[in-house]
Amino acid sequence: MKSLQRHLLVAGLVGSLGMAAVAQSQTAPTPATQAPQQTVRERPPADAARAEQRRDRMKQKIERKLGKLKQELKITSAQEPAWNAWTGALQPGAKPQRPGREELAALSTPERIDRLRATRAQRMAEMDRRLDATKSFYATLDAEQKKVFDAESLRFAKRHHGKRGFSHRG
Repeated sequence: MKSLQRHLLVAGLVGSLGMAAVAQSQTAPTPATQAPQQTVRERPPADAARAEQRRDRMKQKIERKLGKLKQELKITSAQEPAWNAWTGALQPGAKPQRPGREELAALSTPERIDRLRATRAQRMAEMDRRLDATKSFYATLDAEQKKVFDAESLRFAKRHHGKRGFSHRG
């Protein structure tokens, strides 16, 4: 019995030493051979011309959709000022300025939290402005127009529910 225990102990030690030798023989990749990992903030800035083209395409797409909605709603001349106010409210407002890394590094954790809360409050105020404008415009619609608007806004909500990154910033 003691010899069985001794054999198991020796086998365990040999196995452990073998694993240690294999681990040491494998060399860790050097920083020069590793692929550079870029985070979102470290990416090079996008080509300004391409970004401008993308904004223009998005703006045109939104204008087409709004034009189609206006036709489907059959906006009357009396409703035109409300339509213009609503579509104007959909335009992007002041975008909160993101702090740089150095600026964030200089802040303490409570100060960073306060900064995040202020940015969130700005975004929520912008959303509230758009939502209030939508409710005001909706109040000017007749019953048939409200049905059309409800169907369109429901389609929009189903299509974009949970998709982050979608915005009307253009």
